[in-house]
Amino acid sequence: MSTAVIDAPLAVKDEARISPRAHARHIGALVRRNLLWIRQDPESMFDAILMPVVFTLLFVYVFGGSIGQSLGGGQDQYVQYVVPGLMAMTCMNIAMAVGTGFNEDFQKGVMDRFRTLPIGQGSVLFAKIVVELMRMLVATAILMVVGVLVGFDITNWPGLFASVGLSALFGSSLMWIFLVLGVTMKNAQSVQAMGFLVLMPLQFGSSIFSPTQTMPGWLQHFTDYNPLSALADTTRGLMVGGPVAHDLWVTLGWTAALTLVMAPIAIHKFRTKS
Repeated sequence: MSTAVIDAPLAVKDEARISPRAHARHIGALVRRNLLWIRQDPESMFDAILMPVVFTLLFVYVFGGSIGQSLGGGQDQYVQYVVPGLMAMTCMNIAMAVGTGFNEDFQKGVMDRFRTLPIGQGSVLFAKIVVELMRMLVATAILMVVGVLVGFDITNWPGLFASVGLSALFGSSLMWIFLVLGVTMKNAQSVQAMGFLVLMPLQFGSSIFSPTQTMPGWLQHFTDYNPLSALADTTRGLMVGGPVAHDLWVTLGWTAALTLVMAPIAIHKFRTKS
């Protein structure tokens, strides 16, 4: 029987005596550890750096002309439409990465070591989320730079910052789902495969890349309840103008529901994993 299995119940029992200040200190130390790991392995940032560039150029120059015409303009009109939507897609792609990285840490025995230390067990998960949010901000900044280079016009800076904050908030709620997958799946490949099964229908069955009016009726009903549609429409309204209130409340509702349901499950699975 492994040391982690023997000592984990004791670690959980000691956690009740850890103060909030100590929890914050533990999170800070673990965030520093994760950032040092990224510094030693710069390739782990490739997805955050390259994905916004590839997707922006791909959709603007491949689909921009045709979809832009349906929007009543051309490629320039499509740039204004798709860049805010890509912000929603970026947050989900980065969220998926936290599950694969978490699972790899388990395979290497890193998490077993953490669970034997007298630290808050939830601190390990919160530190992971903080670092992934940092990566998400980097990816979003690159997305906006590329967006401006291909013609996106930033006319509402407060709306832009509000959109970034909302995307980060929603992205953090998605990370709890992938943390659960990272704990329960056997390997990182399984986490990635499951993530794509969730990711693809949500991304393409949404208003991220194109308006939903031309979709079949049954698919429009799916997009109505798709949280990525709500997030994309909210960021679009904040950044380029349009209705915001309904989609904003839908996004916040999904964020609260996912966090309240999945965060306790992720922490419990982490504590009890053998």
